[in-house]
Amino acid sequence: MKKYIIALDQGTTSSRAMLIDHAGHLVASVQRPFSQIYPQPGWVEHDPQDILSSQLGALTELILSSNVDTAEIDSIGITNQRETTIVWDRATGEPIMNAIVWQCRRTAPMVEAIASDAAASAEITARTGLIPDAYFSASKLAWILGEVPGARERAEAGELAFGTVDSWLIWKLTYGAVHATDVTNASRTMLYNIHEGCWDPFLLELFGIPEAILPEVRPSAGDFGTTANPGIVQGVPIRGVAGDQQAALFGQCCFHAGQAKNTYGTGCFLLMHTGHEVCASRNGLVATVAASAPGTVGAEYALEGSVFVAGALIQWLRDELGIIECASDTDAIARSVPSADGVFVVPAFTGLGAPWWDAEARGAILGLTRGTGRAHIVRAALEALAYQVCDLAQAMAEDAGMPPSVLNVDGGASANDFLMQFQSDMLGVPLRRPDNAETTALGAAYLAGLATGFWESIEELLALREGEDRFLPTFDEATRALRLAAWHEAVARVRS
Repeated sequence: MKKYIIALDQGTTSSRAMLIDHAGHLVASVQRPFSQIYPQPGWVEHDPQDILSSQLGALTELILSSNVDTAEIDSIGITNQRETTIVWDRATGEPIMNAIVWQCRRTAPMVEAIASDAAASAEITARTGLIPDAYFSASKLAWILGEVPGARERAEAGELAFGTVDSWLIWKLTYGAVHATDVTNASRTMLYNIHEGCWDPFLLELFGIPEAILPEVRPSAGDFGTTANPGIVQGVPIRGVAGDQQAALFGQCCFHAGQAKNTYGTGCFLLMHTGHEVCASRNGLVATVAASAPGTVGAEYALEGSVFVAGALIQWLRDELGIIECASDTDAIARSVPSADGVFVVPAFTGLGAPWWDAEARGAILGLTRGTGRAHIVRAALEALAYQVCDLAQAMAEDAGMPPSVLNVDGGASANDFLMQFQSDMLGVPLRRPDNAETTALGAAYLAGLATGFWESIEELLALREGEDRFLPTFDEATRALRLAAWHEAVARVRS
């Protein structure tokens, strides 16, 4: 009897392995952090071997510490930080340089040069649903092929493999047997045609990418091989793969058009399911592929807005400013003052994401007076997360023609009750926080379990949702409007 699914959640700052049972409960979890590398201002890298060792270490520790018989494991689902770009040698499995992380801005000039051609920029958006930006994988891969000696020639000869983090893990878990990605991760590369469901020849030529380097694209609930790495449990099928935000949308059971979720992680990501229709944005959002259950006829899509700095802002308060000891302290600190007293934090450390898309904007703390203390700055930082989500929600409502009536929330910062209440106040809609906030991992598990028959249908998954915390808005419309106007003035001051 298969009792469990393992979810591997490879994030920006840590790798986790989780054991999920048939009721959708988190039975056990192991987390391993790994190092961030900042070679130059605005550049962010990871050592791919650190990603791998942290993920395999978490998986091994999970198996050993939970005393689970491996015969009881049904399958593995993988979810991952998206856009992060890795290139490795097919023969040796060794990366040819560090991974370029989704946050990295080194390729902004390259993308700006390409996007300066209005026709090329329009084609990119029309084919991919994305706004040309260094955020996505295409320019990162082009940079690697152009900067690493001999890389382009080796790529054209079929000697190198490109992948987002999911592909890197699949390659290593299957011991080089499978070079694949899923549709959600492919849709974040800026090389994938979301209408045709294939790598796009026009985009490959535009960015100078040889097709031989690309992984095969498979359904999110599909066959990604079986584990064969000598260092881990053998013969477990990998049957679910999705980029972290699409996995969270699936884990929140947002299976139908109009349903929305926001994840408060290192970044902040608001997604609304748009059904089988690609919803073209007029407000700086992107269209992306949503993960689908097995047997779904035709691709499903979502609108997405991205905030580059969310939980990373709280880490900055702790690690760089040193004004908090741990993230969980921020709730009580924020409540210790009645307001932020006119202070605004605009966390544009790596530019502004949707709906501004200003790569050259930089962060600021505004409105300081002699009476400003750490509690005001901490409160303003939490409020900044909510304000950024409000901007995304407004843009999404205009694009989709309907605001979300309820917002499903997850991610680490969703545990902060002050932030959740302020978010509900500013949006003017209820927030729903599930008991199991690990919806990203749950989405990967759900996809794998549906592919194997561990769960029979999405209706069965809906029945697994249990008690939830709800936050109801208390601000009137005039209060919301005044606060947002002040926030927008603060944003205007840091725009490039």
